[in-house]
Amino acid sequence: MKGRVLVVVLVAAFFLAAAASYAQVQEDIAAQKNCRVCGMSREMFSQSRFLVEYDNGSVSATCSARCAALDMSLNMGRMPKSIRVADFTTRQLIDAEKAYWVIGGKKEGVMSSRAKWAFQKKQEAEGFRAKNGGKPGTFQEALKASFEDMYKDLKTFWGNMKKHDH
Repeated sequence: MKGRVLVVVLVAAFFLAAAASYAQVQEDIAAQKNCRVCGMSREMFSQSRFLVEYDNGSVSATCSARCAALDMSLNMGRMPKSIRVADFTTRQLIDAEKAYWVIGGKKEGVMSSRAKWAFQKKQEAEGFRAKNGGKPGTFQEALKASFEDMYKDLKTFWGNMKKHDH
């Protein structure tokens, strides 16, 4: 009997934690539905979204590392007070500087040919890398990769537009 009660309590705790996590993700997205830079749905890309708070109190919500990099470069006169990114696994916002990053790999990126994924737990990042490839990195390396990829991505985009232009 005690074993069944323990199982029920553990299952209930799991579902409550999952509901709280989901609520946090939904609250962030409800406040900022679309990417400030490209207009894409942050809910659709909840696994890669950013929330940057600047020292003047303004907040910028983006869908990806690429759009966050663009936003920060357009706001060079403002100092980021907080840079949060979604944990790929839980979709909860975490400190981008403290995240374990995976750069590249076979899983397609958001707004970039080279993916940049953040994880709160090192073992989850390593498990993702084992399955999908990529290299471990820091937030600064992911940010640098975002800027490096912009030229290649823009050139590819323009090439695709020319193919469809008559």
